[in-house]
Amino acid sequence: MLYPSIDSLLTKIDSKYSLVSVAAKRARNMQIQQNTLLDKYVSHKYVGKALEEIHAEKLHFKTTAGQEDTYAAK
Repeated sequence: MLYPSIDSLLTKIDSKYSLVSVAAKRARNMQIQQNTLLDKYVSHKYVGKALEEIHAEKLHFKTTAGQEDTYAAK
C-alpha cells in the first residue's frame, strides 16, 4: 500500500498532472538543496518525500494567470 494514497493527495491538489508536476519539482529541489519541511519521513526517496509534504499540507500548488504554475512551501 502506498503512503500517502493517491485519493488522499487528490483532495489536496485537484489534478493528477498538477500533483506529478509539483512532486517532481519539489523532489529536484530537495536533491539540490537538501532542505526538508517535515521532521520525519516514511519514504527514503525524494518523490515520496515530496508527496508526504503535500499530504501534510506543507506544500501547496498555486496557479497564476499568464505565468507558469508554481508550488510554495508553507
